[in-house]
This record gives sequence, structure tokens and C-alpha cells, in this order.
Amino acid sequence: MTQPPPSGRAPPATKDNRQKLFERAMSRQAYAGHALIEVLHTAQELFGHLTPELLREVALKLKLPPSRVLGVATFYNFFSLQPKAEHTAVVCLGTACYVAGAPQLVQALERRRCACAAADADKEAGPARLSVQSARCIGSCGLAPAVVLDGRILPRVSAAQLERELDKIGITA
Repeated sequence: MTQPPPSGRAPPATKDNRQKLFERAMSRQAYAGHALIEVLHTAQELFGHLTPELLREVALKLKLPPSRVLGVATFYNFFSLQPKAEHTAVVCLGTACYVAGAPQLVQALERRRCACAAADADKEAGPARLSVQSARCIGSCGLAPAVVLDGRILPRVSAAQLERELDKIGITA
């Protein structure tokens, strides 16, 4: 049986293992400001997204202004300040994709996302089912219009084909 500390207070809660891993990653970088992007990648990998508390901790430990840390985290689209959705769709809005019908794909995805959000409102609160994002260009102009759905490129996709793909992964209206 464990005795309480002499002060009568409960022992401090043990830190989350992810926090230890994160601290170790910053230590490996010698808490250097030039390693900011790598540190943010590690933080997002460990915690899923970058919370305001996590960004403050990075700024403090790397001795950087909080505005610089937030600026980097919001500048690069691979960093997320919100919890990730169960499924992610990224629509290319480069010139070739835009001309080939990308705006209609965004509309179809937004309709489906809104329908999912409304259906999920009745259930327990949890992560969103579908995240809709856009990219300036994904470098697949020959496949226009293109959507990256859960890391898989859907080439020359129409709104109807996209709807069928969403049905396959369980994102129903």
C-alpha cells in the first residue's frame, strides 16, 4: 500500500507518455529555434493537432516569440490547429482542376459534410466525420480535376463519382 506524501497532498499525476516523447524530441534538437518545423511535426504526430497550449510550450522551450510559432503553424497547410476528422478530402484548385470542374466537387463535398454534421449532432460529440480542404495545386494537372480522399488520389473525378466514393467509405448524406 502506498503512503500519501507527508504534506497530505496527492502525488503529482504522471505525465502522458506522449509528453515525454515530445520533450525528448525537442531535447534531441537542443531546443534550437531553427528546428521549429520539425518540432511542430513531431508535436502533431504525437498529439494529432496543435493546441494553443502546445504552441505556447514550443515557443517557451525553443525561446521563440509565440507569434512566430503560431505564424509557422498557420502558414503551412500540413499543420492542423483542430482535431482531425475521420476522413479528409482535399480538392485541388489549381488552374487545370478549376477549369475542369473543381468548384462543383467542393460544393458536393460541402453538402455531404454538412449532412454528416447534422446527422452527427444527434449523436455523442466526437471528431468530425469529414474534413473538406483545398490546395492551390497538388501537382497532378494531367488528372484534372483531382481530389485526394484519405490520401488516395481520385483522378478525373466527377461530382457523381465523388459521391459514390464517399458512400463507399461510409460518409452518407
